[in-house]
Amino acid sequence: MKTFKTIILTGFLSSLTLTSCSDDLNIKPEGKITPEGFFSTDRAVELVNATYNNLLQWQQFSFSWIGVSSIISDDADKGSDPGDTGADKDKLDALTFTSTDPSFNEVWGANYRGITRANTAIGIISSPDVTLDQDFKNRLLGEAHFLRAYFYFNLVRMFGDIPKLDRILDPNVPEDLAAVSIRVPQAEIYDLIIADLTFASENLKNKSQMDVGRATSGAALTLLAKVNMYLKNWNEVKRLTDEVMASGQYDLQADYATLWRESSENGIESIFEVQGLGGPLNLGVQGYVVTQSVRGQWGWGFNTPSQDLANAYDAAGDNIRKNATIIFGGETMWDGEQVIQSPPNPMYNEKAYISRVAETFNGNDWESNKNIRVLRFAEVLLMNAEALNELGQSSAALIPLNKVRTRVSLPDVLTTDQTQLRLAIWNERRLELAFEHDRWFDLVRQGRAGQVMRAAGKPFVDGKHELFPIPEAQIDVSGGALTQNPGY
Repeated sequence: MKTFKTIILTGFLSSLTLTSCSDDLNIKPEGKITPEGFFSTDRAVELVNATYNNLLQWQQFSFSWIGVSSIISDDADKGSDPGDTGADKDKLDALTFTSTDPSFNEVWGANYRGITRANTAIGIISSPDVTLDQDFKNRLLGEAHFLRAYFYFNLVRMFGDIPKLDRILDPNVPEDLAAVSIRVPQAEIYDLIIADLTFASENLKNKSQMDVGRATSGAALTLLAKVNMYLKNWNEVKRLTDEVMASGQYDLQADYATLWRESSENGIESIFEVQGLGGPLNLGVQGYVVTQSVRGQWGWGFNTPSQDLANAYDAAGDNIRKNATIIFGGETMWDGEQVIQSPPNPMYNEKAYISRVAETFNGNDWESNKNIRVLRFAEVLLMNAEALNELGQSSAALIPLNKVRTRVSLPDVLTTDQTQLRLAIWNERRLELAFEHDRWFDLVRQGRAGQVMRAAGKPFVDGKHELFPIPEAQIDVSGGALTQNPGY
């Protein structure tokens, strides 16, 4: 049962954001709000829940995000029918995209909407005029800081230097008006992310069945470790992952194949998930399941596993993860459902599958009750292994690495050569985390995106494709104040 408290906010939600759909960073005077009226606990919780609500939106976690984090990589193809471009998913797949393609504007706007909601929650709840129990106030603030860090981490990985909005903006203050069009160095954004996650880790509670789905101290520590991995702060990655591992709150789930089923949602391996609510609420992640389900049977059929990914599983002898990740035409699913014999694409993403017969499917393909796993313990182990290897402790790195491999019945990695082990850890991340929205960003941070993508037949341009283009719509709104990334 999902106990996460979700609040449907209509007019109230519109008062929490300074943005609009077409003008994502414009300040609207009517958006300015004050702490007055937010003295109750329920109202304070609503402010934070409004920020969680952003995770469910189509623009935030669905088609465009799937495109820029998965279809673009060597793990996936566009899928669907050849003539169905998905607006621009064909160009993402082929690396022929431009600054006018809609996916970039959607993910830009969605993440800044989340940031605006987080800023609103932080600004109001932290006011001395809001009288709440201090521990509870700090916990709510910790959740808002965690979510703001998450949204900024998405943006900085995609676009590099970006506007820094860290407060409720006042349209009557010139500095606030200018802030939405000034790109600050990504190092400054990372400093904000680290500060947010440090605050969150110090003020959030441990994982509990009482508040399933809310950010926890373990989630903050894990995301902070991931951020430091991107910055190559290996001592910090080791320290933070050691702390998560020693907490006793998490472990690997015994059966990898069941990780993406309803029975495993918010389980022992889960650190943070986006909560899809079934039943009468129909508050799922909009379109996440249907866009990726088998075309001609359950959905649109986008984001399909590439042959290169299937070959990588075969090369590793990794049948367990291959079969848990890839749906093949004609196969019988774990719930007895039969996939059509000759679908338009030979393979589909099984991690996005929801059972209509063995799970509490709410009958809504658009807003299903499927949770999305964002952070889980297997990645903590792999980050710990990578940090140890980079710190010259290669023998120690084998322990967490091989724990992940043992779960899927693969033999231990034995090499302690740092270069060979680095490649082994990177490959393990690919096989373990396929279709969890990490592969493209991993390749970029590892400095080998060009090499890997060109080998896969994609025209990756070094010095250009490491970052996405700033959306042309945002440059236009800024009157040209926002500058473009190199090569676009």
